[in-house]
Amino acid sequence: MGKKIIKTSDAPQAIGPYSQAIEAGGFVFVSGQIPLDPKTGAVAAANIETQTALVLENAKAILLAAGCPLSAVVKTTIYLKSMADFAAVNEVYGGYFPTDPPARATVEVSRLPRDVAVEMDFVGWKG
Repeated sequence: MGKKIIKTSDAPQAIGPYSQAIEAGGFVFVSGQIPLDPKTGAVAAANIETQTALVLENAKAILLAAGCPLSAVVKTTIYLKSMADFAAVNEVYGGYFPTDPPARATVEVSRLPRDVAVEMDFVGWKG
């Protein structure tokens, strides 16, 4: 059982020594995604709802590059700069997982890369 590096130009490129995602053992492990525009690499300066949607769209592109739909996500972790954004993030997130949502943890952190307000990582199951 080996691992396969997943890479797509439809999502932001890694900004450090890591892969966008790794496929191994039927799972797809997506690295933490922040609200970066995949074309420009710029941080989305809009509200938390727009930032959250961009994070989810970036993850969706990476998962699709691995042949794994967003509906196959089994676990997510959400990192928030402020828990005051929890309800707004939850509203957008729920739209991406309308049925059978994955297991999830949400934590508040003191700082995120590029000083963004939200980051998420994902585990998909290709079964």
